[in-house]
Amino acid sequence: MLKRILLILLAVVAAFSGYVALQPSDFRIERSAIVVAPQANTFAEVNDFHNWQEWSPWAKLDPNAKGTFEGPVSGEGAVFRWAGNDEVGEGSMTLTESKPDERVRIRVDFVKPWTGTNNSEFTFKPDGPRTLVTWAIYGEQGFLGKAICLFMNPQKMIGEPMEKGLANLKTRVEGKSAPATADPT
Repeated sequence: MLKRILLILLAVVAAFSGYVALQPSDFRIERSAIVVAPQANTFAEVNDFHNWQEWSPWAKLDPNAKGTFEGPVSGEGAVFRWAGNDEVGEGSMTLTESKPDERVRIRVDFVKPWTGTNNSEFTFKPDGPRTLVTWAIYGEQGFLGKAICLFMNPQKMIGEPMEKGLANLKTRVEGKSAPATADPT
């Protein structure tokens, strides 16, 4: 009887493993927002890691997280390293491509709570006096990542914070871009 239970258990594990292995290795999560400001203003906010603390959805998860900057102040080659609590972990972001007013690409290297590398991309498209900003996070996942995605919805788990980040970015850029009102005195 014990042998039969072990064989059934082994068959279930093998079937589950096969199902996980057949899942796509690559993933892409994408969100967009309209910012009522010129492309240049929206691009500048994303192109400088020093600004991210003000709008990034993950920045507020650990107010005691340590961050350091390396390389140029903004643009290609800029690096931001962070170390924080379990919610934000530890890692670095390296700006790998900066095409003014059009695109920013970033390599994100995680150290804790797990190791891995993903990519992040922001694109900026004019829409009259507004800017359509699209934020995509993409990469490849191994067996464990594919298995986790069977039980957790990455579109929701990552997509919802991205939506919050875009809303924060919109508020910040629009606030900076608002025309000054005339002093009535």
